[in-house]
Order: sequence, then structure tokens, then C-alpha cells
Amino acid sequence: MNNYIDFQDAMSKRTDEELIKIVTIDKEDYLPLAIEAAWEEIKNRNIDVSSIEQVKNDLVAEVEEQQQLNKKKVNSFIRFIHHIVDMIVLLILMFLLSFVIVIIFGIIGIFTNIELNEVETMINILSYLIVFLTFVGYYIFMESKFQKTVGKYITKTKVVTKNNTKPTTKDIIRRTFFRFIPFDNFSFLFTRNGFHDRFSDTIVIKDDEKKT
Repeated sequence: MNNYIDFQDAMSKRTDEELIKIVTIDKEDYLPLAIEAAWEEIKNRNIDVSSIEQVKNDLVAEVEEQQQLNKKKVNSFIRFIHHIVDMIVLLILMFLLSFVIVIIFGIIGIFTNIELNEVETMINILSYLIVFLTFVGYYIFMESKFQKTVGKYITKTKVVTKNNTKPTTKDIIRRTFFRFIPFDNFSFLFTRNGFHDRFSDTIVIKDDEKKT
């Protein structure tokens, strides 16, 4: 009896949708007393049968959609290719920008009275800034505008939210800065969702869209 009262108390705190899910698609995961308590709570709330059926259908459709999305998630090998390609692209961009900076400050040093060591100091500071801004700018621009980096274009994949929608710029900014978590680059070797995926509620899936 006490167990049933405990179940009643627990079910009274559930939402309508959670109760319907318990007595329909998740009923195998609960004890008979829990199911009975859930049905009792549904009756107390006067939730009609048509509502139960509609919510059940919506939940089943949602589960099936999530299963299909999970099948489209890319594996660790593809993530490794992304990383290698994007690092090569970033290194090229950083080298080109640094080269331009060196030339500009070299010219400034020639035509001004700035000491050589001061020029070198400014170049070093700007080099670190270039590395940071290039890394952040590359991912934010590419993934917010195209849902892809160069690596993802090559492997025909893209970034989406966990609900399979296009991420907002805010989502991509969060995703990008979570890349600075230590060992993030290796996290996808052990799971299909790396740290920057998990903490930004995004995933990388195969891009099945056909261009017309």
C-alpha cells in the first residue's frame, strides 16, 4: 500500500505528456503499480482518450525521427577527417595572415624610428591574436552560414541541433568556444558526440540534401 501511495505521489508531479508516455510507449519500463498510479492520475486530470491517442502518436513519431537522426550521425573516423582537413585549412589561413602582418610591420619598421625588438614584440602579440581570431572566426562563419566547414564539405556532412534544425549563430558560438575544452579534439574518438557537440546540443550528421 505504501508503495502505491509513493507511486501516486510521484505521478502527481508528472506532466500530462509524461503520464501518457508512461502508460503507452514506456509501459514496459515501469512496474504494474506505477502504471496503475499513472492511469489514476490521468483519470483525476480528466485527460480524454483522444488526447491520449494524439500524444501517443506524436511521441512515437518523435522517437522514430530521433532514431533516424541517430542513424545519420557520423562516426569517429569521419570526425577525425574533419579535424585534419580543418586544421590544414586553419594553418594555411594563419600562415597567410601572419605573413601579411610581418610584411606590414617590416615596412613600418623601415620608415619609422621603431626599434627592431619593439617590432618583433608587436608581431609576436599579433601572431597570437591572429591564431585565436582565425580559429574562432573560421568555425563561427562557416558553421553559422553554411552548417559546414571545409572538412564537412569534403565528407558531405553538416552541423544540426539535436532536434535536426539549423543551429542559430548563438548555438555555433557556444559550439566554437567549447572547442577550447582540454582534450576536446580527442573526445570524438571515444564517442560520436565530442565535448563541443554535447555541451552545445549540436550533432554532426550526413548531409543527404540534393542540390537542384
